[in-house]
Amino acid sequence: MLKILTIIGARPQFIKASVVSKIIMETDKISEVIVHTGQHFDKNMSEVFFDQLCIPRPNYGLDINGRSHGDMTGQMLIDIEKVLLQEKPDRVMVYGDTNSTLAGALAGAKLHIPVVHVEAGLRSFNMKMPEEINRVVTDRMSDILFCPTQTAVNNLYNEGYPFVVTSGGRQRIEKVGDVMQDCAELFATRAHAPESFKIDGEFILATIHRAENTDYPERLKKIFSALNEVANTTPVVLPIHPRTRASISELNLDTRKLTLIDPVGYLEMLWLLKRCGLVVTDSGGLQKEAFFMGKACVTVREQSEWVELIEVGANELVGVDKIEILNSISKNMNRIVNDKKSLFGGGTAAKRIVQTLLT
Repeated sequence: MLKILTIIGARPQFIKASVVSKIIMETDKISEVIVHTGQHFDKNMSEVFFDQLCIPRPNYGLDINGRSHGDMTGQMLIDIEKVLLQEKPDRVMVYGDTNSTLAGALAGAKLHIPVVHVEAGLRSFNMKMPEEINRVVTDRMSDILFCPTQTAVNNLYNEGYPFVVTSGGRQRIEKVGDVMQDCAELFATRAHAPESFKIDGEFILATIHRAENTDYPERLKKIFSALNEVANTTPVVLPIHPRTRASISELNLDTRKLTLIDPVGYLEMLWLLKRCGLVVTDSGGLQKEAFFMGKACVTVREQSEWVELIEVGANELVGVDKIEILNSISKNMNRIVNDKKSLFGGGTAAKRIVQTLLT
């Protein structure tokens, strides 16, 4: 029996892990131990996803959050190592690009336990982003690199992969597709409105939470100035991340024109995506989720790791220039996009991942 220890800690990871854990539970040759680092800890950012997506309850909850990058990652490394020594898994599986990802990969590699990275090979080529640092370092330590797209595969080859690693031999690069598409297809029919949602007609769905925006007052002011202007004519619904709420309060930004709501679960987010006219975001995952729901996306960042969406015209990078944001919103509102090239694997990534783990 192959024993997998899965490290998760943030909203996108709960969603990604849900479909892989489902396939694992249906397979009698693999067992899974789940560790929740606690990086996202409140009910709306964490617990609701386990309830909605039928993810097995974590075997371990580390409750590590609200700290600096170094403090958080260091404590995760200490606590994950203790779990690994106790559980003695055959592989450690990590998702994406968070501090939980990096700590899990590092703990596994230090103990010579083969590391599996789901969503390997993504690059924004901006090392000022903590997520970029996490994904680059995690890839280097991983034995199996599960890539969502051909671009991700190409990125690894361009960087000299595969390397020879000590824990599992030569690294394996596997293009399996994107588990987020699996999730969107599996849960779309169960989507439902957020509690007390009152907007009946057209609206824009916005999310802002990246440190590159929330930690820089001038950038955040420009974004919210643009959203406020748009809200004069079209409602802007913004599920508010705790980090963003704190920054808004500290800067005393005016948000009275915006419809701020608490963070929502995955099923509510799918419902909002299906009914909005446009997505404005700095999230990585939401760029794809918009695409899966056929909606155009305006991304308020300088780079995106999902370059395929830029190339096919589904997503537009605008940075934080107010005029650029407003022009892009006007151009893309209610524009429908289609996945004509099956960019992300067509919804079979989880099955491919589990099949590969068994070979």
